[in-house]
Formats: sequence, C-alpha cells, structure tokens
Amino acid sequence: MKAYELLFFVSPTLEEEAREATLKRVETTITAQDGVVDNVEEWGKRKLAFEVDKLSEGDYILVDFHTDPTTIAEIDRVLRITDAVKRYMIVARKDRDLAAASA
Repeated sequence: MKAYELLFFVSPTLEEEAREATLKRVETTITAQDGVVDNVEEWGKRKLAFEVDKLSEGDYILVDFHTDPTTIAEIDRVLRITDAVKRYMIVARKDRDLAAASA
C-alpha cells in the first residue's frame, strides 16, 4: 500500500455535524477500499491566500492514510461531488510507503 496525504477545507460557517459527516464520508471511502486512515489532524480556521466561493477563511483538515493507488480515483470522485468540500489536494508520500518502511 502507498502512503498519501489529503488536505481539504470546508466553509468555516459549516455546522459541526455537517463537518463531521464530511470527514466521516472521506474516512469511509478510504476504509471501504481496504485503506487505512493513519492520522487525522484538524487544523481549524485559516486565512486563505485568495477568496474561494466568496470565502476568505477555511476550516482545514489533514488526513494521512495508506491505500492502493487505484483507490485514489474514487476518493477524488467523492471529494468532487461533496458540496461541503471547497478545495482539496491529495499528495503521495513516498517517504511513508509501507514497502519502503519495511525494507
């Protein structure tokens, strides 16, 4: 399995239940494809460099996980159709791959 990092943000005015439901949906998508969520960091509200959908702040969440590369397309699809997610970025972390760690 390969290591990945997902950083996304939602509107800071989003209710707590909706934010938790969005995070749960992301985690469920990862684990449904035999992936493993290693860590979730809630960074909180941060100022954006430029306005996105008329927002000047975003509520950021960082998710570290391991999964097969074929799963990334499904995670990308789910993030694109989730209205609460304003922007996201998935990055491969080769330094944290399970094969590299066991070698």
